[in-house]
Amino acid sequence: MATAAQNRSGILAMLAAMSLFVANDAMMKLARAAFPAGQALALRTCFAILIALALVAILGDWRKLGSGLRPILLLRGLVDASVALCFIWALGMLPLANVTAIAMASPLLIVVLAVLLRIETVGWRRTAALSVGFAGVLIVIRPDADGFNLAALVALASAGLTATRDVMTRWISADIPATIIALTTTIVGGLMALSLGTLESWQPAWRIETLYLALAALLVSGGSLCIIRAFRQTDVGVVAGYRYSVVVFAVVLGYLIWGETPDAVAFCGIALIVGSGLYTLHRQRVRPDSRLKPDRMKPL
Repeated sequence: MATAAQNRSGILAMLAAMSLFVANDAMMKLARAAFPAGQALALRTCFAILIALALVAILGDWRKLGSGLRPILLLRGLVDASVALCFIWALGMLPLANVTAIAMASPLLIVVLAVLLRIETVGWRRTAALSVGFAGVLIVIRPDADGFNLAALVALASAGLTATRDVMTRWISADIPATIIALTTTIVGGLMALSLGTLESWQPAWRIETLYLALAALLVSGGSLCIIRAFRQTDVGVVAGYRYSVVVFAVVLGYLIWGETPDAVAFCGIALIVGSGLYTLHRQRVRPDSRLKPDRMKPL
């Protein structure tokens, strides 16, 4: 069980991470007007690797570089790269606030995954909350007569992968510095982006959008360090709820940059997602038999 001071620090780290991630998303959405998803992520990764290496050097973590090859870190990097590719692809097709809201289904998907794997049992309260949350997702996705929007489904896949990544973060040993985790994640993401790039038609990089990607790399590097800090040595049930601040940041930035404002129906869906997610996290925290509590999750 974390102390109050540790949880306060985790909450501040979560709020910082969400603001940095949304600013990164805005830069990536601007860049997607010129670059396909794989190229955009690959170019951002080039800058991000330089930043990650600089942080490793500044903080004196060179001697622990070998720990970055641990299987749990490589697997987490692969999952995180899949999150980024799905999200960035969807970001080029949908408003920032809508993609962000769909991504906020990840805490609900953690519970669903735990139930399917028989890690957790869910009572009627959380079942109702999950149902409300997924109703909110459907409202935001808003399928029409032709079926679901592919970009919305890809955004939902990103949410599922995010849930997997966050659980894996809790399993990483505390003796591995956050800088090493971020560096491994960045490198794996870059390799995956280059693989996807072989299927794309890349565009010339000498343009203003490349500067957006450089700024995005700085923002996402800072956000990655903050999110790692937020989930280590804290109570996940306390800290994770503040992830929903990202919706507010996304709505504000979407309006300021593109003039995007979710309509009344979308706002209703967003409210259902946020409300059900917060209640689900509350029940997870107060139930004494919950196996999703951080003290039940052993580091590797």
